[in-house]
Amino acid sequence: MAHGGSVKVVIAAMVGNGLIAVTKFAAAFYTGSSAMLSEAIHSLVDTGNQSLLLLGIRRSTRPADPEHPFGYGAEIYFWAFVVAILIFAVGAGVSIYEGIHKIADPHPVSNPIVNYAVLGVAMLFESAAWWVAFKEFRKTKGDDGWLAAVHKSKDPAVFTVLFEDTAAMLGLVIAFVAIGLSDALDMPVLDGVGSVLIGLILAGTALILAIETKGLLIGESASPATLQAIREIVGVEPAVRAINEMRTMHLGPTDVLLAMSLDYRNDLDAGAIEQSITRLEDKIRKTRPEITRVFIEVQDGGASASRAASSGTVA
Repeated sequence: MAHGGSVKVVIAAMVGNGLIAVTKFAAAFYTGSSAMLSEAIHSLVDTGNQSLLLLGIRRSTRPADPEHPFGYGAEIYFWAFVVAILIFAVGAGVSIYEGIHKIADPHPVSNPIVNYAVLGVAMLFESAAWWVAFKEFRKTKGDDGWLAAVHKSKDPAVFTVLFEDTAAMLGLVIAFVAIGLSDALDMPVLDGVGSVLIGLILAGTALILAIETKGLLIGESASPATLQAIREIVGVEPAVRAINEMRTMHLGPTDVLLAMSLDYRNDLDAGAIEQSITRLEDKIRKTRPEITRVFIEVQDGGASASRAASSGTVA
């Protein structure tokens, strides 16, 4: 996915969450609602998170230099992981703490109608931001299920915003129900229960995001479709007898490193092999533009297999 789509999604979410956070904080201080305060903290954390994602996107576009010869594409993965930690530590932690405090020392929520109005407005803003992220993510989803598509996605900016906004929508529903029941049943403790539930939703969201971004940080391979396309390109190259080994790794959402060991025909001279490698590199880059770096090694098939077996690697 191009960075343009990611930036649009993140900016839409950041603007929406910033406006919502200000409104929620005002309502929380005016009414004394614990659930509303948790929602305000949630929106504030989300606004900060989107700022970090924008920072990651900007820094990931820096060109390669001697200190980082493969570029800075993985910066977006690092900042997405930081976002997951912040959601857990700040968003979930503060919400659960505030909820437990309210349960231990319950006090009525004043002017609950103010909370209902703010939650309604917040739902409209969140829905708009969620829809922008949903449409962008759907472009690359394909026929996969939603969780499978998230697992396969290499662009954490979009699915992080989508998860954050989904958690925010659930949190708004919980806050609305908790405040309503607290007022209708005259049980202020339910306001605190709502805050704890919001914190648990945030903790679950943070856990999923941390798992997905951890995999990207460690280094994930290209998609099966990309790997198959490479095999087909090499398979029709007459000079190549076989692929000994093939390794790919995402250095960024649209930045893939490809390293291959090929077994060439023994009757070819060095010039013919060099021409073949040039043809392969050109075809691969043209067919799969996400592959930005190609390294091809010429090896005897038998020697390569023996080396792979001794090192415990597989082709």
